[in-house]
Amino acid sequence: MARKLIRVTGADRVDFLQNLVTNDVAGLADGLVYTALLTPQGKLIADFFLVPDGDGILIDVAENGAAALAQRLSMYKLRSAVALDWDARHVAQGVGDAPEGAWPDPRHPSLGWRHYGDDSGEIADWDARRVAACVPEFGTEMSGETYILEAGFERLHGVDFKKGCYVGQEVPARMKHKTELQKGYVTVAVEGDADPGAEILSAGKPVGTLHTRVGDRAIAYLRFNRMKGDAHAGAARITRL
Repeated sequence: MARKLIRVTGADRVDFLQNLVTNDVAGLADGLVYTALLTPQGKLIADFFLVPDGDGILIDVAENGAAALAQRLSMYKLRSAVALDWDARHVAQGVGDAPEGAWPDPRHPSLGWRHYGDDSGEIADWDARRVAACVPEFGTEMSGETYILEAGFERLHGVDFKKGCYVGQEVPARMKHKTELQKGYVTVAVEGDADPGAEILSAGKPVGTLHTRVGDRAIAYLRFNRMKGDAHAGAARITRL
């Protein structure tokens, strides 16, 4: 998926981001930080990586969410000593031997490395890796209606519950400490014909939606409390893994 880069500079850049995003910006000392910006109601605006970059911080975000993210960050900037600029470098992804300056993807070891420079490139079996590790993408699975815990952000190292306040914090904190998740994205086995977007039924009632499918595996959004035995999407049998 195409990516865009925003470079954040200025004396207040660390505090500015720390007060907004779901993860602890201090993690930049060790490499990439996977995180998100939420609405005050706790819904996703965009998920992205923070990247250490000398006297600045890069934001690596999907192109389809970049404009909305840049607009919201500009709104929050106010009088902070912060500048936001588009960066012309490219994002390259790979597995195996990493080039100098590359960073491991913090979400899951199978997702390889990311590099920022003149070259671009994607991992050929990217969707298969995403499905196996259950890593939803914005615009494919996730949207502006997504709650990050349902998208696996705790498992994918995208949220820190000890970092202090950030925009929309109350919703993920409440979901973490006061409720048991009743729905979310999971990897499922698919036996038979079913396309992404197909409704998943259990005991004749809707329980979710099939998303990215590669072979006999797929990412699905499921309502766990409605699953009653076997589930189906079209002619396919669906089994939660």
